[in-house]
Amino acid sequence: MAFGNFYSAFSTDIGIDLGTCNTLIYIKGKGIVVNEPSVVAVERGTRRVLAVGREAKRMLWKTPGDIIAIRPLRDGVIADLETTEKMIRYFISTVLPRKWFVKPRMVIGVPSCITEVERRAVEESAYKAGAREVKVIDESLAAAIGANIPIFEPAGHMICDIGGGTTEISVISLGGMVVTNAIRLAGDEFDEAIIKHVRTVHNLIVGDQTAENLKMTIGNASPDKKIEKMEIKGTDAITGLPRRLEIDSVEVREALQEPINAIVEEIKRTLGQTPPELAADIVERGIVMTGGGSLLKGLPRLISKETGVPVILAEDPLNCVALGGGMYFDYAKGMRNSRNIYNNLNT
Repeated sequence: MAFGNFYSAFSTDIGIDLGTCNTLIYIKGKGIVVNEPSVVAVERGTRRVLAVGREAKRMLWKTPGDIIAIRPLRDGVIADLETTEKMIRYFISTVLPRKWFVKPRMVIGVPSCITEVERRAVEESAYKAGAREVKVIDESLAAAIGANIPIFEPAGHMICDIGGGTTEISVISLGGMVVTNAIRLAGDEFDEAIIKHVRTVHNLIVGDQTAENLKMTIGNASPDKKIEKMEIKGTDAITGLPRRLEIDSVEVREALQEPINAIVEEIKRTLGQTPPELAADIVERGIVMTGGGSLLKGLPRLISKETGVPVILAEDPLNCVALGGGMYFDYAKGMRNSRNIYNNLNT
């Protein structure tokens, strides 16, 4: 048996969605084994890791002076390489044996808008965390594989992946990206828009977790018959004292209007750049939405209304990038085989 085949037989394939908000890890044959916030708590000065994931997120903005809670990714890219490496290493160590017989192969989904330097930083981080082979691919390609879109067909498929830090819209045909646009605007900006609105309109200062909870509980992108209400707590911007406030879903929708409009315009721009033959396929097959941001109530309906194209929410939108990463090597092998068959038929 050749060494390559030997390694493939015993290697573990890992798909990683290294998100601004959450890190998801998929292991082939086991499914999603990690779904944790991308937060690391370290000791100031020594940079010793004290907590990772959910436990670290609970410390965010609440730590004493000698502890720092860090989100090492910003807008879908690594802002703190050392901390990211420690985070990946920690997550992988929790799901794989300490002494691996064969080091794993890792596929990491990243936004297409990142620079080559940022892409290399992701790759380097994975190698340092213990990978034997690392493949860095565009998030939308990973999401399309994870959503079971038949990307090798000679037809156009559009996918819109709304994560925590970036939104990526791509048209895929024959296993390749025909058109791709990405903007550094997604779920985090939804939260920031809510925080800004509450501060401006009600003079109430609220944190990221309150805004995120508000978005997930009563947030919506298009008008709904039922108006929902929710009580939030924060600090009065004038008196500095704690205060409660009841806010309704109509007001939350108004707060979210600006970032949502920006995403809709980017989708329209991508459709405008799509070759006519592929655009016809998309009108027939629809736009597939993935990522946590796509779960905002009424967003698929709004995008369909604004573009005139059917919009389908993927079956497992939160996990698509990680799932696609873990399945990538099998898909790549299938792609090579199909091309070999095509070449043989034409020789």
